[in-house]
Amino acid sequence: MIVAMDVARDEESARPVERGDMSLALAGAELVDLLGAEAAHLDGERIVPGYRPTITDGMLDEAASALVREAPQESVEDWLWRRGRGLAGAYLAALEADGQLTRRRRRWSPFRSGTAVLADSATRRRAADRWAAREPVLTALAVAAGVGEEGAAQAPDVADDDMATVLATVHDAVRELEAERQRRAIEQTAYDNIWRDPGG
Repeated sequence: MIVAMDVARDEESARPVERGDMSLALAGAELVDLLGAEAAHLDGERIVPGYRPTITDGMLDEAASALVREAPQESVEDWLWRRGRGLAGAYLAALEADGQLTRRRRRWSPFRSGTAVLADSATRRRAADRWAAREPVLTALAVAAGVGEEGAAQAPDVADDDMATVLATVHDAVRELEAERQRRAIEQTAYDNIWRDPGG
């Protein structure tokens, strides 16, 4: 989320990231972190919870608590759609609650929430360092979410099979969401044309 906001600020010509795409990428990122912490592993495409580690990150701890522990375990795809619902907004709220995000209010509009501005923090600097190093997983998630110029790039290869499965599923889910947006846009255009057509 921090990388996406920084890139959007630095690359004003970049297309805005869709919240749904970002939410899916964040759900994928959480699962990658849970795999890395051995809080879960994959059995094919099913997420099998592991031991319950102590996690200081509030959002990631919430994600660990959200793992389905009863059989049959959830698929990666089902996790992305369930956990990803509204996740971008939840991360923005968490960043703001932690003081890592502020709202720049405009003088003429004191009652509006204002523009979100990232604070200069250690977390932000770490994110910038990882982005500058083009870490494969982070870059792959950026490609999936359409972040900046990376959105038009090809995702890098990731050696770990489980993480590669998660990243591939994130890409597929984002494409599915984009197809749904296009379908709805076409339907809305057709509906609008009926009302514009005097003979309709």
